[in-house]
Amino acid sequence: MTTLRLATRESPLALWQSEHVAARLRAAHPGLVVELVPMSTRGDRILDQSLATIGGKGLFLKELEVAMLEGIADAAVHSLKDVPMELDGPFALAAVLERDDPFDAFVSPRYCSLDDLPHGARVGSSSLRRQAQLRACRRDLHIADLRGNVGTRLRKLDDGHYDAIVLACAGLQRLGLESRIRQRLTAPAWLPAVAQGAIAIECRADDTATQALCAALEHAPTRRCVDAERAMNRHLHGSCQVPVAGYAVLDGDRLHLQGLVGDADSGEQVRADAHGDAGDPQALGRQVAQHLLARGADALLARLASR
Repeated sequence: MTTLRLATRESPLALWQSEHVAARLRAAHPGLVVELVPMSTRGDRILDQSLATIGGKGLFLKELEVAMLEGIADAAVHSLKDVPMELDGPFALAAVLERDDPFDAFVSPRYCSLDDLPHGARVGSSSLRRQAQLRACRRDLHIADLRGNVGTRLRKLDDGHYDAIVLACAGLQRLGLESRIRQRLTAPAWLPAVAQGAIAIECRADDTATQALCAALEHAPTRRCVDAERAMNRHLHGSCQVPVAGYAVLDGDRLHLQGLVGDADSGEQVRADAHGDAGDPQALGRQVAQHLLARGADALLARLASR
């Protein structure tokens, strides 16, 4: 009997995602034993600083990758938006599952939408991408950092520390908290994080047995979309320190990719979009990145890097 061990973060959302992957793997491979290996990561432990200042979302992966290298786990389950554009070491994305709701959610106990917020309202988010788009929509808002898992963020909101917060729709939906969504912030006015809403399975690149098991969960249309988004981000050298957003939609054999680079302090934005062949999502990602750079994102990125 084959056993597959999945490394996962310990947050309720991460555990839900890993249990979801485990159930899908068991269904695809009758008789397969799937075990979770919950772990705490540095990104989960350091909550008093923004991700941008402590090294970015890659901090959610390191301990899980070490577990795979040491033979404690065979694979790891991630929110793909947290996975760096280039994987360090001998790792590969064995599967990308079908994407859930990719958009952000406006959450507030009192106000129905972003436009309903009173002048100077306090909105919580530690995402520079979200902060940049909030600033572009409402220059009057007071935007404050907000870290922690979904439950922690909602408690801080309900305790009155914020008038509203912005979270991922998919995370709320997966935890049975969809009723907390007051407004979905959707494209083209509001763009999500690259690969938001998609779950990925990472394993060692030389572990062909694990890759073969995980391949049953691969969703090719989602992979094409997130490959375009990630290629754009990679070409921009995007990270947590840079407010980059991207969203691709597949229509037959064509992809449409929208991209954005913003400034969390000024609200300045540079946007671009293009259509391309779904068979070459990497080329489309590079094309949109080049459009963004040509329209002024290069100067914006240089200014952000100098801060």
